[in-house]
Amino acid sequence: VMDWMKQEQERGITITSAATTVFWKGMNRDRPEHHLNLIDSPGHVDFTIEVERCLRILDGAVAVFCAVGGVEPQSETVWRQANKYNVPRIAYVNKMDRDGADFLRVVDQIKTRLGATPVPIVMPIGAEKEFEGIIDLIRMVEIRFDEATQGVKIEETDVLGELCVHGEGILLRDLAKWREPILEAAAEANEELMDKYLEYGDLSVEEIKKGLRIRTLAGEIVPVLCGSSFKNKGVQPMLDAVLDYLPSPLDVSAIKDTDSDTERNADDNDPFAALAFKIATDEHVGKLVFIRVYSGVLKAGDMIYNSVRGKKERVGRILQMHSNKRTMIEEVRAGDIAAAVGIKMVTTGDTLCDPKHIIKLESMEFPEPVISQAIEPRTKVDQEKMGLALQRLAQEDPSFKVYTDEETNQTIISGMGELHLEILVDRMKEEFQVEANVGKPQVAYRETITATVKQEYKHQKQTGGRGQYGHVFIRIEPQEAGSGFTFENEVRGGNIPREYIPAVEKGIE
Repeated sequence: VMDWMKQEQERGITITSAATTVFWKGMNRDRPEHHLNLIDSPGHVDFTIEVERCLRILDGAVAVFCAVGGVEPQSETVWRQANKYNVPRIAYVNKMDRDGADFLRVVDQIKTRLGATPVPIVMPIGAEKEFEGIIDLIRMVEIRFDEATQGVKIEETDVLGELCVHGEGILLRDLAKWREPILEAAAEANEELMDKYLEYGDLSVEEIKKGLRIRTLAGEIVPVLCGSSFKNKGVQPMLDAVLDYLPSPLDVSAIKDTDSDTERNADDNDPFAALAFKIATDEHVGKLVFIRVYSGVLKAGDMIYNSVRGKKERVGRILQMHSNKRTMIEEVRAGDIAAAVGIKMVTTGDTLCDPKHIIKLESMEFPEPVISQAIEPRTKVDQEKMGLALQRLAQEDPSFKVYTDEETNQTIISGMGELHLEILVDRMKEEFQVEANVGKPQVAYRETITATVKQEYKHQKQTGGRGQYGHVFIRIEPQEAGSGFTFENEVRGGNIPREYIPAVEKGIE
């Protein structure tokens, strides 16, 4: 659903971040309806810019790991990015039904390779082909998912007798060793919980969740769950964990102006402030500006001020995005993520705010491209459209650069990797009907002076009359690299006209 691009479906990977909105009442439908703004971001290193800008505006994150592959190199990069923005997170170990799945190994890697403090709050019932469900270690219940209904039907029972946990038989009393770290992690949240734990040796379900939430929001622990998303096993408890442990907009600290002490709280009554974190082009509505609203209310037709560009613009429409589908809405409030239509003078990282209450938020930092290729249109028709296509793609992706090499006169595209550039060239063909050839950029070879050289030349020509005579001395010597060309006229005396000297300089240069 979220991987809607043709290139994503062909390659089986996420290429661009996609936003959607869901409503969740809890696994057992016993909670108030919660409004969740979700963003699915890529995992491939070439598209790290998508992760960067998502983490900049998110309140919390679910880090998804493969039960077989575990913590991979790019996992470490993304984890560091999340640390940079102090994003609270929970971990979800996916693909528990695959051969080689090992939940505890992944938990250990989260600790050793990421330097985090993982707290498993579930244990898998079975593994690989025998994976049936999970044990909720907080409530001490078995949760099994009916395969016939694709996990829609859920059966909960109290933990009794012997179970197959992590591929081995385990007794009820042995589960205590897995529950004990949860109790200890929750108790360390504050003195009240610690005193009760020391006195009674246990905490209620509500107290455990309260303690874990406090420490998760502080970035001290990472609750870990598991499941098989393809079979819809374990997704429901994971969504419950999002409600239990990750922050709502009300839990987030007030945003601050970079140039003053002005603050905005996540309150509908505060002046409007938002960050434009993504630009996209839609063939039907044109330019889409994805915004994260931090405070206030924005309605369709409102005038907004771009405090980075110093420009006022009117918002035409507001769209609630569902991957590549959209629904028109009248307004957005603090905590919402939506797309605005009608804003022209905006780039990724710009602050949009109330014109009467100006604020400038911290912008985004983007990595420099690491690879470059030369690109040229295949036909004259392609040549006319290629410039516009490259310009729009560069507006969408700050890690994609386009420029003309002045020495070779080639158009050069630069990005984060070969796959990154390959996808963009493919998008030019699919979205803009522009076909192009790509290859290695030409190298402009240069020569320089390495040693001092002196030359003397005498010119004599007699054809009658006065004739021609010239005696020239030239000395060429190297300078510091990059210092350019310097010409010195050392003519002393004589009758050489001054107007001849510039011609000599031009000829030598």
